[in-house]
Amino acid sequence: MTTKPTEKPSRKRLTIENVAAILLKKGLISKERYSDIAARGEEQIVRLRKLYEASGDKRAGVEVVTPAEAIAALELEVPGTGGKPLNEDTITETIASAVGMPYMKLDPIKLELNVVTGHIPRPFALRHMIVPVDSAGGVITLAVIDPYDMEAVESLKHTKNIKTNLVLSSKTDVLKIVREFFGFHSSIAAAQAEMQPSVELGNLEQFVKLKGQGEIDATDSHIIRAVTYLFQYAFDQRASDIHIEPKREKSIVRLRIDGILHTVHSTPKAVHAPITSRIKMLSRMDITEKRRPQDGRIKTNHKDKELELRVSTLPTAFGEKVVIRIFDPEMLLQDIEKLGFYPREYKLYDAFIRRPNGIILVTGPTGSGKTTTLYSSLRVLSTSEVNIVTLEEPIEMVFEDFNQVGVQPSIGITFANMLRTILRQDPDIIMVGEIRDKETADNAIQSALTGHLVLSTLHTNDSPSSITRLLDLDIPSFLISSTLIGIIAQRLVRKICVHCKRQRVLTEDETGYLKLDKTAAHTVSYGEGCIECRGTGYRGRTAIFEIMEYTERVRRVLTDNVDLNDLYKAAEADGMVTLRQQAIRKMLDGTTTYEEVIFMT
Repeated sequence: MTTKPTEKPSRKRLTIENVAAILLKKGLISKERYSDIAARGEEQIVRLRKLYEASGDKRAGVEVVTPAEAIAALELEVPGTGGKPLNEDTITETIASAVGMPYMKLDPIKLELNVVTGHIPRPFALRHMIVPVDSAGGVITLAVIDPYDMEAVESLKHTKNIKTNLVLSSKTDVLKIVREFFGFHSSIAAAQAEMQPSVELGNLEQFVKLKGQGEIDATDSHIIRAVTYLFQYAFDQRASDIHIEPKREKSIVRLRIDGILHTVHSTPKAVHAPITSRIKMLSRMDITEKRRPQDGRIKTNHKDKELELRVSTLPTAFGEKVVIRIFDPEMLLQDIEKLGFYPREYKLYDAFIRRPNGIILVTGPTGSGKTTTLYSSLRVLSTSEVNIVTLEEPIEMVFEDFNQVGVQPSIGITFANMLRTILRQDPDIIMVGEIRDKETADNAIQSALTGHLVLSTLHTNDSPSSITRLLDLDIPSFLISSTLIGIIAQRLVRKICVHCKRQRVLTEDETGYLKLDKTAAHTVSYGEGCIECRGTGYRGRTAIFEIMEYTERVRRVLTDNVDLNDLYKAAEADGMVTLRQQAIRKMLDGTTTYEEVIFMT
């Protein structure tokens, strides 16, 4: 027996049955699935409540189970979409369209802390699942989870004497914003309340402190909570770096996501120093030393996986700036074939690392993914039969499969002298973090000549330039010819968001700039911007690789004063595809955009 769908949702409350009717009308579920949801909907809500109770999560807001949340938990697929999940966001957006209310995906990056926390108290927000998301012209925009539950909104309008606009958002988003923003705000506010007024402006604009002033102790519970909220927030946003930057009258927090920095918080200047001290304590730095740069690291976990944070402090005009690099093992240790290689480049590189001895160089600027390439390669090579030793400054992430050594020039532990020591440790494979001087290059060459496989990095723009760089370090061409296996130059480009991917045809000027065939139409993709990518059109990054094999043709042109153009011609004659050509290929196959190609090249 098929249950007849309700044509319009009830004006009194949002039920799982009338939400299912909306989804059926929009073609997001089948009639059979509608009947199943309508018949067992309330059981699903009760089941979810029991699951929350069983998990021990008794925080406010958890007990509210919305129809969208309940249906999303069934993990259904949208018919005819090839497996697209019917998630809570899609359901909520469909409900909003059906009831004539704007839908808003709550992006923490785009919300202002003072707007979210400055209009209603946290208990009210949690109890009624309401959060302010915008304030303009005396009108407060509120995100709600039920378009028909207006009691709390009306109460707020009368008690606060404010005008409101409403948008519909998912319960998961609202709950997340309330917890994170109110938690961070309350911690900062409580810490600030315990501070005496301060006029400190930092190292270069230092005022004499007034009598009786002091800083919050770094173990203060409010500061601990604020730092914890900040870290969890960065992890959830897939950030690779956290920047905490002191300014004249405030401190700002920025996150680097997919290579781009986003400002996410602005905090009172008074709490910058205690936040910095707390982070320095966690990373085992000297909290009393504020005039010199320091480096440290923190090991933590997030969602059942371990993360390593590399912390760096730098004295600036207005105080200590802190930058925290976040290392995720799943990102650093990937399958080589998933890094972004095309078949030819993957086959070449895989052959490089299987060689018993010689030197492999990975080149590119800071942030181009060299560490990921090297660590992923070492994981492939790591077995119980080989001894892998790495020499790094600093150790990016600790892996027990490798014997990792951290360079410390201040106490005489340099790349050059440690390489000599490592050779007495019976290594099979050696990874040198960077070849930056003649002594290190000499020792790396000698290591390769004595039967070791050496992987290292150079800071050059492309593969052929690495050979001229070695010549600049006074490495004789015959030694390069005797040891060099191949060179990999790489860059990272942002990937187009698959949820808002659109196509267009390159203009004549764009085609000409890329030196493509002007007689053909070249279709490329771009991201229109959506809730999944925060309106950027990009989500995630991939690498592009220029691989130069050290072939007989290259060997013939190599001399101590070889011309770079001759190296290029020899490498390209043997099939080397340049970084620019690889980037264009990524654009034409729909992975990245024209703008990313232009920015990279």
